[in-house]
Amino acid sequence: MNKNLVAASHHQTFESLRQEADDDGGEFWSARKLAKVLEYSEYRHFLPVIEKAKEACQNSGHAIVDHFEDILEMIDIGKGGQRQMPDVRLSRYACYLIVQNGDPSKPVIANGQTYFAIQTRRQELADNQVFQQLKENEKRLFLRNELREHNKLLVETAQQAGVETNRDFAIFQNHGYQGLYGGLDAKGIHQHKGLKKNQKILDHMGSTELAANLFRATQAEEKLRRENIQGKISANQTHYEVGAKVRQTIRELGGTMPEDLPTFHKSTNQLMKDQKMIGLEAE
Repeated sequence: MNKNLVAASHHQTFESLRQEADDDGGEFWSARKLAKVLEYSEYRHFLPVIEKAKEACQNSGHAIVDHFEDILEMIDIGKGGQRQMPDVRLSRYACYLIVQNGDPSKPVIANGQTYFAIQTRRQELADNQVFQQLKENEKRLFLRNELREHNKLLVETAQQAGVETNRDFAIFQNHGYQGLYGGLDAKGIHQHKGLKKNQKILDHMGSTELAANLFRATQAEEKLRRENIQGKISANQTHYEVGAKVRQTIRELGGTMPEDLPTFHKSTNQLMKDQKMIGLEAE
């Protein structure tokens, strides 16, 4: 089975494990079921990973009780019998923290890291009322600025991996684009979208496409750093794989492929200039 099919299978499995709480309809995952999917032979071996995730949750400023709920669950023990066993109800964010503390050399862990990172970020944006109230152009500006800052971090991390020259970084960046855009590099995207020579592709993207690229950039930077990737070839391959996994998730969610999303005539740079002019007129 090729890598894309493996990723698709894992993503569908993670989503199928999602349950709804009876009291408030909120979603959760069972730690016991997640442990089996993440290929832990026994639940007791999974408990230290949960504890690490709780520590990471607390260190990030979140309340542990909001994401990890200790419960007693009836477990089938064979021959029709059942027994009450301790379990933990995990939020999507808790699952994200758990897979972040897993072994990335295991395909199921690597795919889980991408799946929960993307889904958690999507949920954060969906829950952010301020963001949802923004008009499309305001969302474009917000995400473009976010992407600009994260690209700086990506450059620094890529340099530590051995991506040193401007040409090296252009090749590295193209690998990420090729993964996300189904083989199209920056030049190919530029041509596909009918942009003029002096127009930058990121400046003419809508909020949905910018969000996809933000996921790609943040997860590539984190994966390079977390796994201490070394060498230009390995860094390029890592960026490609992250882009491809983001694309796979978009497909599974029924979303439009990024190369087919609309191109905006007015660039984010022009939107920024317009905002400044409005500010000056108001003074």
